[in-house]
Amino acid sequence: MEIVVFGAGSLGSLVGGALARESRHDVTLVGRDPHVRAVRESGLELVGELEATTTPSATTDGRNLTADLAIVTVKSFDTAAAAETLATGSYDAVLSLQNGMGNEETLATALESPVLAGTASYGALLREPGVIECTGIGDVVLGARVGGSSTRATRIGDLFSAAGLETTVADDMPRRLWEKLAVNAGINAVTALTRTENGSVLANEANDLSRAAARETARVARADDVELSNPVAIDVMESVAGDTAANTSSMHQDVLAERRTEIDAINGFVVDRGSELGLETPTNRLLTALIRTWERGRGLR
Repeated sequence: MEIVVFGAGSLGSLVGGALARESRHDVTLVGRDPHVRAVRESGLELVGELEATTTPSATTDGRNLTADLAIVTVKSFDTAAAAETLATGSYDAVLSLQNGMGNEETLATALESPVLAGTASYGALLREPGVIECTGIGDVVLGARVGGSSTRATRIGDLFSAAGLETTVADDMPRRLWEKLAVNAGINAVTALTRTENGSVLANEANDLSRAAARETARVARADDVELSNPVAIDVMESVAGDTAANTSSMHQDVLAERRTEIDAINGFVVDRGSELGLETPTNRLLTALIRTWERGRGLR
């Protein structure tokens, strides 16, 4: 199968590298130099809990590409630009494996290709150009973005599983996306603001803050006709924090590198959607304000 990974940073390169281990797949990574240059010159090395050395194609120009599948892993604030570039090419299907909410709708509006929703909980770090460390084995969950069964999702899920990626094909992706949002809302901003690893949200005052953020997310989900109870949202958030206790969250990585974060599509989305539905979300509003203030102070907004 011909596969394009659009936004091949740490997670995208990890997924693309795993898929490239299968000789029957022709994988192209679309990313930025110097990472792309290193992959072209020396191949892609996966280290840590997932190990491989592969030689996918790599380019910085994602225009006019053709493939059976495009996997989108760009930051949420780049989704609209990615969709515009993807629209110059041709794909049988597009799968979003991004953080935050709203990405699938943005892609579907711009593209003629069917768009699938997905989440990925693998830990990944770009150690140096051409080298990605898998810091934790997670899973990939994918399915139809509006829910229900999808033969296309099943086929892609089988492809991922055959490549050694833990994969679940789900018929309840709207709930799964809100569940993942509760996890990110409870972990990312707290760890980014405190410069701590994921496990820190399980202790003391941080736990109260993270539980409140997850609880508010569940309330907004229910108001948005998605069944997600407060206890489930909190339990899933704490389970992920425990399983990835030593990991550095993606937002924490962004703050350390002084990059713009995905706060708008995570805690900010909870605030905005809550306001539309008449719900107050004070914890998510506070976390959003603090991260946005940091971004403005660094000239990132």
